[in-house]
Amino acid sequence: MLTRLAPAKINLFLHVTGQFDDGYHELQTAYHLIDWCDEIEFELTRDGSIARGRTIEGVEEANDITILAARKLRSRFPGSEGVMIRCKKQIPIGAGLGGGSSDAATTLLALNELWELGAELSQLAEIGLEIGADVPVFIFGKNAWAEGRGEILSGVSVNKQLYLVVYPGFSVSTARVFEAFHGTPFTEQVANEPFFTDDMVNDLEAITCTLYPEVGALIDFLKQWGLTRMTGSGSAAFMPIQSREVGESIIAELPAAWIGRVCLGQSS
Repeated sequence: MLTRLAPAKINLFLHVTGQFDDGYHELQTAYHLIDWCDEIEFELTRDGSIARGRTIEGVEEANDITILAARKLRSRFPGSEGVMIRCKKQIPIGAGLGGGSSDAATTLLALNELWELGAELSQLAEIGLEIGADVPVFIFGKNAWAEGRGEILSGVSVNKQLYLVVYPGFSVSTARVFEAFHGTPFTEQVANEPFFTDDMVNDLEAITCTLYPEVGALIDFLKQWGLTRMTGSGSAAFMPIQSREVGESIIAELPAAWIGRVCLGQSS
């Protein structure tokens, strides 16, 4: 049996720079991996079945991204064994923290080891991209500058940083946000440069706050303590902090329905 941690991410900025012929949007973003993690156990099954051994509220097994990842991997490597997957979910769903993508990537990495497949990371990333644009960054497990749909990755220099990450207690639909974004002017592409500034924003933030006013309320609330930004398509927001004590003092001021966590972003 293997046990692995699946980390979350934050988008230090997110620009929508164009749109592909298939309707998907072209992005530029910087991923910073943080230590808010799901914990996943993988155990070989004697009958060759792929199944989960722990329910996830609101997610049917047929739609579980770890099950999907396992099945896609076995279809690429026929004859692989079965597995029982138990995910202890900690990262909120629909928060823009990449929890599902990280779970899928962790599943591919763990089963590559457990099933002794010997697949290269590039092969796993290719499979992961079929599941979601955020999966490849978790396959490589490093902070990254991303372009394309989010899958064209290059190195980025990011120092360790403490963040306060706050989830307002509800999910946001990424599809709904991008649908509403249609017709909004695109942002010109920028170079890989210092990006956590007032000029490097999340282009989806305004649309998300219009669709989900509670996200706007969260951001406005946190701004009284410093620069605050939504991650991904929401609903979570984050801000850099100087110490855990500062973060905990802000958490103590949050409304009861909000979940705050002090997270450490890894260095590149």
